[in-house]
Amino acid sequence: MAWNPSPKVAAARDFGKKFNYDKVYIIAANETEGSFEITSYGETKKKCGEAKICANQIYEMIRDGSIKISG
Repeated sequence: MAWNPSPKVAAARDFGKKFNYDKVYIIAANETEGSFEITSYGETKKKCGEAKICANQIYEMIRDGSIKISG
C-alpha cells in the first residue's frame, strides 16, 4: 500500500511540484483563536527530515515571539 500523507502535507507537496520546490513550509494562523501551525514537505526522505527540523525551529521562533505572524 502506498504512503498517504495528511491532507496538509499533500497540499504542501502539490505546491512544491507545481512551482518546482523540493522543500515547502506552510504557516497557517487563526488570529481570532490565537493559534497557528506549520506544515512541512520535503521531496525525499532526507529533505523531509531537514524540512521538519527547520519547521520546528520556525514554530519555536513564532511561539517565543522572535517572529511575529499577527498584528
